[in-house]
Amino acid sequence: MKKVILSVLAVAALSLQSRAQETYPRNGVYDERSGLRAFTNATIYVDHQTKLENATLVIKDGKIVAVGTKVSIPTGAQVVDLKGKTVYPGFVDPFSTYGMPAMPPRTGGFGGGPQAESKKEGAYSWNQAIRPETNAAEVFKVDNRTADELRKLGYGAVLTQHQDGLARGTAALVSLANKRENQVILLDRAAAALSFDKGSSTQEYPSSLMGSIALLRQTYLDARWNQQNPDKEQNISLKAFTEANKLPQIFEVSNKLNAVRADKVGDEFGHQYIFKGNGDEYQMLPAIKQTGAPFILSLNFPDAYNVEDPYETRRINLEDLKHWEMAPANPSMLVKEGVTIAFTASDLREKNRFLPNLRKAVQYGLPEQEALKALTSTPARLIKAEKQVGALREGMQANFVIASGRLFDNATILLENWVQGEGYKISETPGDYRGVYSLKVGNQPERRMIIAGTAEKPDLKVVTTDTLKGSLTFSGDMLTFAFAPAKGAKESIRLTGWKSAQGFQGEAQLPDAQTVKWNAVLSQAATQQARRDSARTKAAEKIELGQMVYPFAAFGRTELPKSETVLIKNATVWTNEKEGKLENADVLLRDGKIAQVGKNLSASGAKVIDGTGKHVTPGIIDEHSHIALDGVNEGTQAVTAEVRMADVVNHEQVNIYRQLAGGVTTSQLLHGSANPIGGQSALIKLRWGQAPEKLMFEGADGFIKFALGENVKHSNRSAVYTVRFPQTRMGVEQVMVDAFQRAKEYEKTWAGYNKLSKSQKAKTPAPRRDIELDALVEILNNKRYITCHSYVQSEINMMMKVADQMGFKVNTFTHILEGYKVADKMKAHGAGGSTFSDWWAYKMEVKDAIPYNAAIMHNVGVTTAINSDDAEMARRLNQEAAKTMKYGGVSEEDALKMVTLNPAKLLHIDNKVGSLKAGKDADVVLWNTHPLSIYARPEKTFVDGVAYFDLDSDKTLQEAQEKERLRLVNKMLAAKARGEKTQSAPTGRRFGQQVLHCEDVENAEEETLFESEYHNKTQGGH
Repeated sequence: MKKVILSVLAVAALSLQSRAQETYPRNGVYDERSGLRAFTNATIYVDHQTKLENATLVIKDGKIVAVGTKVSIPTGAQVVDLKGKTVYPGFVDPFSTYGMPAMPPRTGGFGGGPQAESKKEGAYSWNQAIRPETNAAEVFKVDNRTADELRKLGYGAVLTQHQDGLARGTAALVSLANKRENQVILLDRAAAALSFDKGSSTQEYPSSLMGSIALLRQTYLDARWNQQNPDKEQNISLKAFTEANKLPQIFEVSNKLNAVRADKVGDEFGHQYIFKGNGDEYQMLPAIKQTGAPFILSLNFPDAYNVEDPYETRRINLEDLKHWEMAPANPSMLVKEGVTIAFTASDLREKNRFLPNLRKAVQYGLPEQEALKALTSTPARLIKAEKQVGALREGMQANFVIASGRLFDNATILLENWVQGEGYKISETPGDYRGVYSLKVGNQPERRMIIAGTAEKPDLKVVTTDTLKGSLTFSGDMLTFAFAPAKGAKESIRLTGWKSAQGFQGEAQLPDAQTVKWNAVLSQAATQQARRDSARTKAAEKIELGQMVYPFAAFGRTELPKSETVLIKNATVWTNEKEGKLENADVLLRDGKIAQVGKNLSASGAKVIDGTGKHVTPGIIDEHSHIALDGVNEGTQAVTAEVRMADVVNHEQVNIYRQLAGGVTTSQLLHGSANPIGGQSALIKLRWGQAPEKLMFEGADGFIKFALGENVKHSNRSAVYTVRFPQTRMGVEQVMVDAFQRAKEYEKTWAGYNKLSKSQKAKTPAPRRDIELDALVEILNNKRYITCHSYVQSEINMMMKVADQMGFKVNTFTHILEGYKVADKMKAHGAGGSTFSDWWAYKMEVKDAIPYNAAIMHNVGVTTAINSDDAEMARRLNQEAAKTMKYGGVSEEDALKMVTLNPAKLLHIDNKVGSLKAGKDADVVLWNTHPLSIYARPEKTFVDGVAYFDLDSDKTLQEAQEKERLRLVNKMLAAKARGEKTQSAPTGRRFGQQVLHCEDVENAEEETLFESEYHNKTQGGH
């Protein structure tokens, strides 16, 4: 009783406050009605877990004033009987562009040459992609047409943002009512929006994913510095960024890898992002779970591929075939792992797929309660709006959906959507005319007519001696249908009619054009159980999914191989140690290390491999590689030391596996050669199937890529690229000197600050942190080492002179095709050389290259390696090393060292890898014959004692892949036969599987490489 009295009092209180609540002037006579309504006899979901039967919902002035099973109907309320109907909280979309202006077109920029500086006037960020000052509420406009589309899906409120740039500004929570903007904005600064997509920015930087990550990092640091030093620089963008950091952070990513990458940035600066995902999160479930982040998921599941043409079908990657099958299970798999999810309709081009795909997600294992939660309370809670939307409680917005039944039944339709107390009709309640009828058409014999299917999509059968299927259409109480009079008949009887007291009646046209009367008398209505069974989803049907593979790519395995104790017996063992090459020797691998090398070894419980006639070598190390990367160049500014290749490692790139098949176990992933000072390198072990962070070579020194020559001065690019300094080889030298001079001054400034006492620091603003200069200071302090792309003698001399002048060393000259001219100077400087075996004449600056280069440098005493700089060549580095025996007479053991021990020395990891010695990492290759033979191929490649490549297992894996492809193809053919939509085979190479080289430049102005399907835009060469 007390609850009833309180509800009535609440209604009265709202009535007193309902008048004169707006600042807008009144011109004319306004409608003062409060919209007091009571919805009775309904099944009401107060929230995702609270269900009330035969309940009442009372609303007034756009708010909920009472809900429950014992609510008194206020005097004067309009009563709406919802018997048999179900009421749900209005859905909340946490990722929308509703009411936002269109994305500005990219004008300028690359059309007239690269744009280095921002064109945005005012005290804003130096980079156009940083736009935190954008406030969605200020640019929002009600869009009735789009609002109607979203209301039909069940949405009552959306979080809308201007999806433009890396830092996109603040998002606003708005209702979908047809009212003025000031009436529908519920929260004007509800969340901050971020992404890796630079959007409409015409500024050249960043042009890569790693550049975007670096720019975000620097923006966080600059905002912090600006906050601590408000008198140093007036920057509207940085101030807005600082304020936005206090809000929930919604970060849009294009794939699961970018979610993990962004999470690391968030962790670095103390922010837990909410990710708008892409539906592939299940493919990296452990890493996704580890982020601790909620995920906003689209219900945009992929269509089956058209696989009727076997040749076209071969163009479809196995992972794309598997994703079609597994994508609908993504929500379920995330929820089972405890990941918080919310749903968005943002990626659906065909909005009418929203409810079917929602039900499909439930069919694939998502609990109904979790599905409803993802539509309502979770998105509201994520943006701290749970007191306004997402549930049906007193004082909240009167946003609710009236459905014909249970939301997750296929037969259920949405009838009305109430937003801020205003009702919007979605569809009519369908008449349910299913049953068995006696059909009489003119003077023809009586037939039996069966209407089955669902109330929304009935189907028709007419039975005489044969069962004949017909077409049937209802429009309210009117119907039209047609059927063939006999099996095989070419013409049909066509009927039109209306509902009658006993069934239906109307007129029919016979095949001879005669018009007659007809009627159908209901003899047996469909049973309630039959109605329920036909209306239910197919949740009871068993959904069969293929197994997960690691990584989610071709040659992925259902289980990762494990480290074993392995004893290789009676092989020729190339130790690369003082023992040299041992005949009929044994190698014992245990716990990821080389336990013993010798003869007549034994080990209990070891897996014994007969190495008779075979050879064992250390794993090959590629000093210069660009595999397993999502982008290779941030080729915009002359100095991009702030970018990190470790940020863009892609563990799913198939070249990892292919190179294991060539005996490669370690690769240095270098930035490209588009600028004098490029990005920081990543050193990985080829642990196929492990996540990116588990590929990293533990405890390795940091390296960075420098470059000289044609590439950095844009010799081979179009004429518009004549604006960036340097344009000459002389200019390259000045870029180097200037960069290190700035780094020295930067280091001195920080050193002075760090010498201050605690009390002095409290009174003294800290210097600005610059991650570009941080990397250069590491070089000056021997904490980061240089790999320098180089060709020409004069430039090599210049680089060593600059190094001597500025107080650092060049660790490695890579390519170094004129190294034979300056080998003595390189040795004196302490630089190594990592070169090609026999490349020349592929561009002007290599015109003096000779195949004896490696042998000459080696003979002078320079630590010399052979590298690939090419995904294909890396599979045959053993053969490349063998060429030094032909060109220069290098011994076979020294030749092998050029792809094993010598690159290990250049990378400062020879204490762990590069030779076969007890205690070193068990990175070992078992070859079928002499490793420098053109007939040699690895039978097993071990990394840390794990056989990541095995020739026998590879055969089994390929056979299993073909069976899996065939299973999926047949499943897609069946889907097409059922009438499901299909898509054609994708064109171009799947993103993440591109082959990159030194000169490949990602042009973010024409395509955002890391946000779209890869188009192979290379310039070729090295």
